[in-house]
Amino acid sequence: MTVASVIEQKLLDAFQPSHLDVINESNNHNVPPGSESHFKVVIVAKAFENERLIKRHRLINNVLSQELAEKIHALALHTYTEKEWQEQYAGKAPSSPNCLGGGK
Repeated sequence: MTVASVIEQKLLDAFQPSHLDVINESNNHNVPPGSESHFKVVIVAKAFENERLIKRHRLINNVLSQELAEKIHALALHTYTEKEWQEQYAGKAPSSPNCLGGGK
């Protein structure tokens, strides 16, 4: 099972999101081909209603604690309520910035 699929399954089980994207962005960084170390997660869930951004991130970090300790080097989180997703982002998450580290 890939790291991306483990992340996806754990987040689906924990949050039952209405939208979930788990994007492997490792190829944008100075890592060997086929790496699974840098991810972007876009998640829309009722669990985030009335929660501050830091709490949303902590909830996800708790669910993915093993992966963060062992496999994930970087995790970009975009956490939204359904209302935020529809009104502020029109169903599209912000793009990730270009990698500036690792000798690239």
